[in-house]
Amino acid sequence: MATYIMLGTFTDQGIHNIKDTAQRANAMQAAAKKMGITVKDVYWTLGQYDIAVVYDAPDDATMTTLALSIGAQGNVRTQILPAFTEKEIAPIVSKAV
Repeated sequence: MATYIMLGTFTDQGIHNIKDTAQRANAMQAAAKKMGITVKDVYWTLGQYDIAVVYDAPDDATMTTLALSIGAQGNVRTQILPAFTEKEIAPIVSKAV
């Protein structure tokens, strides 16, 4: 499993329906589970991004499918960041020139 961080910003539609945000997050978690993705943490944030979610997903394609499904609903624009632990990054950077 790979770890991903998704950053989200509310669209006009998403902020207009802000009272439904927790329900939308629950629906997203159920959809993620059906795809084999584990939602580790969901945070509502202040600043440049409105939401940050940490996932464990089987691969990039599955994570992209979830992000596209979320975006298609029109409430949030997403950005996906692959994330690495110290143990995971060590062999990667050891190959750097």
